This record gives sequence, C-alpha cells and structure tokens, in this order.
Amino acid sequence: MGRYNLSAQRVHKHASQLLEANRISAPPPWYDTIATFPPSAILVRPIFQRPTVRKGIKRPSKLFSPVKLGYKEDRLRWEYFNDHPWELARPRVVLENDGRDHEKWDWSHALCQPETRDVGEAGVNAWMRMQQRSQASRPLNGEAVVQRQMWLMRHEDMSEAKAYDAARKELYRARHLQETEQRVAKEEALHYGAYFGKSPLEVGMQLEDAQWENWKAWAEKETTALKALQGSAYTGMEVDSALDAPEVAEEEVQELARDVPGSRTGQSARGGVAVHP
Repeated sequence: MGRYNLSAQRVHKHASQLLEANRISAPPPWYDTIATFPPSAILVRPIFQRPTVRKGIKRPSKLFSPVKLGYKEDRLRWEYFNDHPWELARPRVVLENDGRDHEKWDWSHALCQPETRDVGEAGVNAWMRMQQRSQASRPLNGEAVVQRQMWLMRHEDMSEAKAYDAARKELYRARHLQETEQRVAKEEALHYGAYFGKSPLEVGMQLEDAQWENWKAWAEKETTALKALQGSAYTGMEVDSALDAPEVAEEEVQELARDVPGSRTGQSARGGVAVHP
C-alpha cells in the first residue's frame, strides 16, 4: 500500500470486481452514487498563498452606508451649549399639540420685551400683543437663541458673532425678568399665608440627616456588641482558682522533701509540691 492508504478511494473498483466475480449478488446501495460522485484523488494539501496587496486599490463604495446629516444650526448649537454647559440641566417640555408648533413661532419677534428707547411705545405695545396672541408657547431656552441668531443672520445681515451676542443678551434679559416675577409672586403668596413646602435642597438635607441617625444607631449597637465580645474573651478564672486552693500543712511538705532530687540526701524543700487532698 505504501505510505498512503488508498482503500477508501478504491471502494468502487473493489465492488465492481466483486460483482464481476459473482461474489456479491447485487450492487451496494451507494454503488451508483460513488460512480457519479467519486472521492477526491488529491491527497496533498494545497499550499496557502498569501494574496498580493495591490497598491492604489479602490476603496469600497459608500453607496449603502448611511449619510451623515448636518445642519447649519449644529455649529451654532455647539457654540451656545459650550458656553452654557448648565443649560442642558434645565428641564424641558417636549410635548406638542399637533407636532407643528415650530411653524407658529415667529423668530423675528424678540425673545424679551424691547426697551422703549429702542422701538418706542408703539413697538413695545406691538410686542406685548404678539407675545400674548401667538408667541406665548414659544420656548425660552438655548434652541430659541440659535433660531433667533439664524433669523438675525439671514434677515438683518448681521455677522455670526454679532447675532449671537444680540440673541444671547435677549435671553438673559428675559430670564432675569422671569425670575424676578417668580420671586415677587412667591413673596406675595408667603405674605398672604401660602405654604410652598420644603425646597429640594431642604428635602435632600432631611433625607441625609435621617440616614445619618440610622447609621449612628447602628454604629452604637455594633460598638456595644464588640466591647461585650472583647470582655468575654478574658474572665480571670485562673487567678480565682489559684487563690481558692486549700493550704498544705507543713508536715506534709516535710514528708515530700526526701523525694526531691538534687543530692544523695536530697535538698531542702522550699515550699515543696502542693498536695491536693
């Protein structure tokens, strides 16, 4: 047979020889299948060849990759929220009635009430009527600054920095007016006997104090248990048993003196061995 065992590959040939010699009456069930699809005759594993990397190969097409969406307002949003990081901590209401509230907001309308010396008395009255009529639900947040800045850049021909500064100052004045109104309303309500409850800071301090008291009680209990365990480790029973032992008579000590080694006649006993009755 040599080095390789080829009997498995020659099974069809052996079956054919057995049929010709009438050693078997019928061909095996696999006879026709092996004849149609013979086993492989290659016994040597092919050598692995590394594919050659060609320089300047064409990159795969980005036809099916998602397109990165970008808007002009993204850079303005990044600038505003980078200057005001705590703006993201403010709660926001994202609920809309019909999903088209943004179409009703007029960004030509200033974020805060304009001053009389800039637009006059008629301009202030027009702003108040517009604010009460259609712009009452317009948000007062960072997105409002971005949209107001975009409108000033498109319609007032302002530069990006100048429009950003104008929209930012409008937001500051509106926030200042809003906080002042809320503070005055709270003071008036307190004056008339209203009770607003505890502030979030006071509630947090109360919960922290409760946890501290619970931990303090637990620590005192654990300290008492530890001291009791340490006290029970040494009871002093050995000292008490030695003091309570009966005294030995002098005659009994002298009788045991002869058995003390040290010389032929023994040695003088100094105390001797305690004899227990």
